[in-house]
Amino acid sequence: MAWRGVHIGEPSRLSLGNRRLQVDQAEREPVSLPLEDIAWIVLDTPQVTLTGALLAACAEAGIPIVQSDARHTPVGLYLPFHGHWQQAGVARKQVSASQPLNKRLWQRVVRRKIENQAAILDGAQLGGGGTMRQMTPQVKSGDPGNVEARAARFYWQRLFIDFRRHDDGDLRNAMLNYAYAILRSAVARALVAAGLLPAFGIHHAGAQNAFNLADDLLEVLRPVADRAVLHLSGGGAPTEETGLTRAHRQELAGVVNETVLFEGEQLTVLPAADRMAASLVRALTEGKADALLLPAV
Repeated sequence: MAWRGVHIGEPSRLSLGNRRLQVDQAEREPVSLPLEDIAWIVLDTPQVTLTGALLAACAEAGIPIVQSDARHTPVGLYLPFHGHWQQAGVARKQVSASQPLNKRLWQRVVRRKIENQAAILDGAQLGGGGTMRQMTPQVKSGDPGNVEARAARFYWQRLFIDFRRHDDGDLRNAMLNYAYAILRSAVARALVAAGLLPAFGIHHAGAQNAFNLADDLLEVLRPVADRAVLHLSGGGAPTEETGLTRAHRQELAGVVNETVLFEGEQLTVLPAADRMAASLVRALTEGKADALLLPAV
């Protein structure tokens, strides 16, 4: 089971040798890691070169590679082209799923997302968790009442102090966006491994979004990132800082190693994402939304 994350923040040359990732950096001893141990690679500097052999080996091993821009914002994701021996059959079930089934699946996702947000408020002793749980029965098939948005407004008002989600100058938003991008890569990896096509969502349907389905399932895991940012920001208070430090980015990249509950079992995000994707395949195959299993925090 892959468990190690690799965060590259300095000029480096990455290559492959004996099924191992070779990392060469100036004035440092070379580092060599078995590919089978690596769960993800984040390239947090533009000054990185990779060999074609390494890219091919990462694709074969199902290792996602996340590329950041000069501002350290994740902007790209490299994934395997084929990830499952029955990919065509699974994809066919996915794209032919009925609208009622997709709406019921989305209902389950939104309800679990709100439950997870409530758990974060409870865990931080911020109040409001009970109120959020009362919203979950209001989420109907497809969430026509947009309960998700109402719950989100309630949640952000209590999680952070003087916070607006889309304020680009707020360091907390930069932290959230970075952590979400890492989680998105983990979900996309799990979907590909299960034979699903990340571009075709059950709710998200952006014509230019290659990861609609990943964004659907990411919703239940966002609270995991929220909890990490709450801790990293010192309890959710605003700060005069505006840029992510290397320490911030390294800490946030480890969000995929956070623990969640999956059917009563404690797992890190990576295996939980794998099981969630596999359960979605069962739900699509059986035509039963209840077959979709989702992690709790």
